[in-house]
Formats: sequence, structure tokens, C-alpha cells
Amino acid sequence: MKILAFDTSTEYCSVALWADGAVTVREVHAGQRHSTLLLPMVEEVLGEAGTTLTALDGIAYGSGPGSFTGLRIGCGVAQGLALGVDLPVAGVCTLLALAQGSGAQRVIACLDARMGEVYHAAYQRDGQDWREVCEPGLYAPSAAPLPESGDWAGCGSGFAAYGDALKARYGAMLNSVLPDFYPCATNIAALAAPRFASGAGMDAALVAPLYIRNKVALKTSER
Repeated sequence: MKILAFDTSTEYCSVALWADGAVTVREVHAGQRHSTLLLPMVEEVLGEAGTTLTALDGIAYGSGPGSFTGLRIGCGVAQGLALGVDLPVAGVCTLLALAQGSGAQRVIACLDARMGEVYHAAYQRDGQDWREVCEPGLYAPSAAPLPESGDWAGCGSGFAAYGDALKARYGAMLNSVLPDFYPCATNIAALAAPRFASGAGMDAALVAPLYIRNKVALKTSER
């Protein structure tokens, strides 16, 4: 099985070609350059792996939450490529991708949502899968949901931006923190592979971002 995966939800841009577990990957700190970097990176990865879009079994993308602009770019490219060669797609939550790459069994995943808030979810490893303990949501760090007691790993840019508040919120529940961790295409591909293997890929026409927040800036009165 061959899967093309990419993520543009943060300031990083990553692309991976997953072929039965073997991975060819490109990652770069893109800033605001996702729209110019993504397709060339896709071409590089396919070329290095010696394959083409028509030989793929599916395309996976980081569906969000994250940067609104980045999510729109990722969704648009996933949809365009998939429609062009009639491939199924799979959108993978970026917070789940954080958990997948953390190496931990219990993960509190937080991405910096700006405006004094974090995108938050909590997951627990259940065999080869993940159980959603707290569904993705948008919170002030001091009001982030408290999962069941136990040892948890915190990961994601939310801990870099609001580390003190989140550590105060979770206290002794946190046994480790990975503040510089970000969603990446390799983990998105690994999460999407079982979906494609079971025939659960979706039609490219259904591609959509997971925003969670419905606006990107505060009004003057709100500030």
C-alpha cells in the first residue's frame, strides 16, 4: 500500500510517501510559504520513491485544527490531487497526529490557537489504536479539560506558548512535556493507513478542514 500524506496546519510543511511502512519524507519550516512549497515537495517525495500519483492507494492530509490558511491549502491540494487521479482521501486530526508521534501511551495534545487559547484533545493508546478521552476543542489554557487521573505526556506548541498555565492546570498529571512537537506527515500517513486498508477512505469531494474556531481575530471591542 502506498499513501501520500502531508500537513500544512502549522508553520511547518511536511510531506511523506508511506509504502508498506517505509517512509520517504520532506519537512521544512515554511512560515507562510506552504502554497509555494507543498507541490514541489510532493514531486520530490514521489520522485525519490520512484512512484507516481496514479500508483497510490490514497492521499491523507492534516485536517486541523491549526492555521486557517494552512488548512485551506492542505485541503485544496489533497482534493485537487485526488480528483485528478480518482483516489480516496483521509483527513487526520492534527491533535491525534501529535499523539501518534509522541511515543507516549496517554497524551494531552495542545496546539497554540493564538488569542490566548489552545486547540486541545486527550488520547489514550488502546492496542494499535487510540481512544479519544477528550474530544478536540478550543480552550483558555487555565480551563483546558481534565482527563482521568494518571500519568500524561503533554505535547505540542500550546505547551510552548502557554506552558506555565497548562502545567499549573495539570500539575502532577504531566510526567513529560514536548513543547516543540508539531503534527507531521509521517504520523498522518501511519494513522490513515488502516483506514485505506479497510476501504474507509472518503470521496475527494468531501474534503473539508476542521477549524474548531469560527474566527481568526478579535474585534476592537473584544480586545
